[in-house]
Amino acid sequence: MSRQFARLGGVSLLALTLAGCASFTKDGGMSPVGAQVSSALGANAVKIASKADAQAANARVRALLAKPLSADSAVQVALLGNRNLQAEYNALGISEAAFVEASLPPNPGISLGGTLREGSLEIERRVVGSLLSLLTLPARKAIAEKEFEAARYRAVGATFRQAANARKAYYKAVAARHRVAYLERARASADAAADLTRKLGETGAATKLDQARAGAFNAETSSQLATARLEAGVTREALTRELGLWGADTTYKIPDRLPGLPKKLQTSDQAETEAIRKRVDLISARLELDALARQLKLDNATRYVSAFQLAGFANFERTKNDHGEVEKDYPKGGVLDLELEIPIFDLGETTRRRNAETYMQAVNRFAAKAVNIRSEARAALLAYRAANDIARQYRGSIIPLRKVISEEAQLQYNGMLIDVFELLTTTREGIETNVAAIEAQRDALLAGVDYQSAIIGGGSGGGDE
Repeated sequence: MSRQFARLGGVSLLALTLAGCASFTKDGGMSPVGAQVSSALGANAVKIASKADAQAANARVRALLAKPLSADSAVQVALLGNRNLQAEYNALGISEAAFVEASLPPNPGISLGGTLREGSLEIERRVVGSLLSLLTLPARKAIAEKEFEAARYRAVGATFRQAANARKAYYKAVAARHRVAYLERARASADAAADLTRKLGETGAATKLDQARAGAFNAETSSQLATARLEAGVTREALTRELGLWGADTTYKIPDRLPGLPKKLQTSDQAETEAIRKRVDLISARLELDALARQLKLDNATRYVSAFQLAGFANFERTKNDHGEVEKDYPKGGVLDLELEIPIFDLGETTRRRNAETYMQAVNRFAAKAVNIRSEARAALLAYRAANDIARQYRGSIIPLRKVISEEAQLQYNGMLIDVFELLTTTREGIETNVAAIEAQRDALLAGVDYQSAIIGGGSGGGDE
């Protein structure tokens, strides 16, 4: 009867233990990641875990590349094609495996031993299980669950970072192409001016000095164009890397003009408060801090017991006849053995001190991160507003004035009121102003990306790494 009760109790304990075991999700924990990314960016985060997933992702990428890329479509291509981002999703799957593993009871061990004595074989069978691991299973599962949740936010942060990097690379590549397109028009004008001046020199209407100035201006413009083309090639390759493209897919098209500035800045005077609430790297750090606190509490609770194993022995004696055949097994009883390490020298004080310092170290780093995030949000807001003001000043005031100056200078040159030098100087200044306007527009768009990253996470210097 007592054996039946013991067996029933063991089965009940095993059933209760297995009932608390976690199971793997169908998508490796990606559903919450995809939902948050879609809400914040309007793009889809997809983990490529099979050949079918890869084929579907490639088909969508090809469809997006069939048309000239926009900033949004570039972000979507990067989320589908960048392998570094897929590696971050694999890290999430690894964390899920650790969570499921932590929820499982420890595997028992079985050992067999035998002793041969005067023609008889004495066999010892041992089943060993860690009682401490079983008792601390709920606590270890809760810790692993926190760590898995933190890993989800790290995956979200990695997705935000990849999206921001792709968008910024796109704006840089388009700005470089925009600069090339403008300088090509400027060089065509410089070629025409140099050719006209040379012909006038042949008739004596233009001096050697005028011809030299026109030729130098043409050469300088050509040099600027060559530099711009180099930058366009380099920035396009940087964009290609962020998109994760290779082979025939690298022939994608991008526009030769930057998109316009937003009519109204979507900023908040409470940027730092919003960043503290939304930044995924801070949320992840908070979850990691909670997991550490639980872990250290568990260590404190078990610091006096560093080895706690329960072993069950079953002994029986096996005899053989004169022909070497086994006659019968004679059970010799069972033994219950409890192994416990006695804390004589280390009473656990070193563990307690180490845990306290480890936790306070993590708390201080978390507090420092929160302070830095507040400052990053304020700085990003200032930069975003200033960059937009500068770009709008160029577009609304400086460029129109430069256009008037160029037109008046041409009229005065045609009326022989100014010489070639003044006309070329005015034209050179106009080129520099237009190039600066393109760069200001690019910087304003980049500042917008940095501002969004400072609020939701994903910035290269915002602690998401």
